[in-house]
Amino acid sequence: MLGDGLYHCTMVLIRVAYSLSTQYLKKKSSSSVNPEDGDGRSNLDYDNQHNVEYFLKDQIPNWVAFIGYGVLVIVSSIVVSHIFLHLKWYHVLVACMSAPILGFCNAYGCGLTDWSLASNYGKFSIIIFSSWVVLANGSIIAGLTSCGVMMSIVSAATTSNLMQEFKIGYLTLNSPRAIFISQVLVTTMGCLMSLLIFWFVHNPDSYSTPYGEVYRGIAFLGAKGFFSVPKHCFKLAIIFFCLAIYGY
Repeated sequence: MLGDGLYHCTMVLIRVAYSLSTQYLKKKSSSSVNPEDGDGRSNLDYDNQHNVEYFLKDQIPNWVAFIGYGVLVIVSSIVVSHIFLHLKWYHVLVACMSAPILGFCNAYGCGLTDWSLASNYGKFSIIIFSSWVVLANGSIIAGLTSCGVMMSIVSAATTSNLMQEFKIGYLTLNSPRAIFISQVLVTTMGCLMSLLIFWFVHNPDSYSTPYGEVYRGIAFLGAKGFFSVPKHCFKLAIIFFCLAIYGY
């Protein structure tokens, strides 16, 4: 599904670049533009055209998204690197810059299968960052922290579910700005409630953590390097990755 999502992400970027260049050449070659040629919504039926017009008139500006995510990246790089000293600021920066691509893949896959693979992307980041940081410098903690950073962005609460809510808002004629604001408020409440839940169950003697052992084992495996994985593991992964792309 990662290869499938990366393929569609690349195709979307190529088609957007081609569309922008085509529109620019048309405007440059002719001063009069036919609205039927420039508007892709002319072939839609009345209901879809009405939904598109209503949904786009209250959309969030692109500069808000870029500035907001830029501020999030800067704050995360500073704060996370000070809380977890084993993870440097450039590690957090790389995780935050690669997370939107994985978030697109997760949202695309969840839209097709209703199945979020955010935990798999988190495990993938554990192996990458654990092998990046030397074992003596706390690679296990660095890998687990990068998993938290990656899953907080790629997880269903912030990408795939949000895209599904936007789709529902499009079909039910709801404001995308109101949907986004409500998502931000709920995510903020979740951050506070997570701290309270952790405060209640922080005693390791009272509650077992089976998933904690699994993720720690993955981090320890990644700390030994890529060559510690089973034989032909990466070869098979690359083959299936190429097959997923070749299928299109």
